Amino acid sequence: MPAEIERETSVSVERVSVEIDGRAILTDVSVDLAARRIAVIGANGSGKSTFARLLNGLTAPTTGQVRVHGLDSVRDRSEVRRRVGFVFTNPEAQILMPTPAEDLALSLRGRPKDEAASKVAAALAEHGLGAHADAPASSLSGGQKQMLALASVLITEPDVVVADEPTTLLDLANARRVGDLLLAQPAQVVLVTHDLELAARCDVALLFEAGRLVRQGAPSEVIDAYRRDCA
Repeated sequence: MPAEIERETSVSVERVSVEIDGRAILTDVSVDLAARRIAVIGANGSGKSTFARLLNGLTAPTTGQVRVHGLDSVRDRSEVRRRVGFVFTNPEAQILMPTPAEDLALSLRGRPKDEAASKVAAALAEHGLGAHADAPASSLSGGQKQMLALASVLITEPDVVVADEPTTLLDLANARRVGDLLLAQPAQVVLVTHDLELAARCDVALLFEAGRLVRQGAPSEVIDAYRRDCA
């Protein structure tokens, strides 16, 4: 891919700091994200989730700039949110409608009715939720709820998927299923995770510590450095 095209289709974070109530959460973070699968790792409170929220405009920089495919995350926030899908740790924060079918249809509001119905049916089947289309979303298992939350993002076909610890609340089998699905996406995926085995399957890893990006590169090297630091 020519360099000029790669710059347009990547995510760029330039000298970004974030302060909340006078407290520094991120400090002078700069990184270009051009790889397809990016792991973000680090201890609790290191700034990982705040970094993730920068990428779709959920959090605005106090200083610096975030650009997504050439769009400014503050000035072009609405368009950035259309291009960047965000998966929360807890699916309860993301499921808004009474049933899975209605929740997926909400993601497609504004689309022609027949097109939306077809896409909803296909997504329910693909994610193992076909038999639960009209069941109360509250009756789903934890794994099913996370699959529904993920499906509600993927059904919009975003260019970038940002997932903030999406496997933390899941058992081993469901965590593996969600991880496999995320890493198989054609979209660029930014995955905040404490699961170092999952992080190792990405193309690039970023390590945060005390609000700073302290390492980036091959996942095996970054994870080894993290393990040494923790020891």
